[in-house]
Amino acid sequence: MHKYKIAEKFEKFAPLETQEDWDCSGWEVNNKEYDDIRKVMLCLTVTDDIISQAKEQNCDMIISHHPCFYTPINWSNINIYSAHTNFDKANGGTTDTIIEKLGLSDYKIEIKHEFLRIIEKDFSIDEFSKIIKGISPNARVVNTHKIERLKKIAFCAGSGSEFIADAKEFGADCLVTGDLKFHTALDSPIVLYDIGHFESEILILPVFEKLIGNEVTIVYAKEQNPFKNIK
Repeated sequence: MHKYKIAEKFEKFAPLETQEDWDCSGWEVNNKEYDDIRKVMLCLTVTDDIISQAKEQNCDMIISHHPCFYTPINWSNINIYSAHTNFDKANGGTTDTIIEKLGLSDYKIEIKHEFLRIIEKDFSIDEFSKIIKGISPNARVVNTHKIERLKKIAFCAGSGSEFIADAKEFGADCLVTGDLKFHTALDSPIVLYDIGHFESEILILPVFEKLIGNEVTIVYAKEQNPFKNIK
């Protein structure tokens, strides 16, 4: 499959013009020598290790969620394409995949916000915590106001702590996201679940695979959350 046909599928699903101004989605490396793509590696973040994996498996292209804010010279001999904040905003994108994975898609309500998604369903804190642990065993919860039941729950994949006030404004009593900081958590007027940046976004890779289709071979990079629990 021609690499521009692959890019076209991604940009139809999540137009590049919808990405944030600071983002670098799209072509990170567009190698003119390799247009016909036979094998694609999917990953969350491109690293030297991912590049090595792609070369070892004879991949013609890497598609990542996180963009490359700089590209080392030794990465320049393979096509690299990223789909970041445009996929965060798209219907069926990163945040929607969390809700789907949790089996809560039927409870989603429409709101006018680019990054947030909200579901409306009654849970006790304990009930919802068990559901969250299904996708993120090491998830953390902040409940400084000792809220016992949740009725509206907001979701934002990746680093979504900046949207706590927005979630509250839309009537949510909980936000599920990643990368929370101490003071942000301490000052929150609503319940917060930190499921981890990696865990919240790695779920998008099967969506990438579905978009590409079966005309090329798809392989998943071997990557893990860099944070490890001390045992």
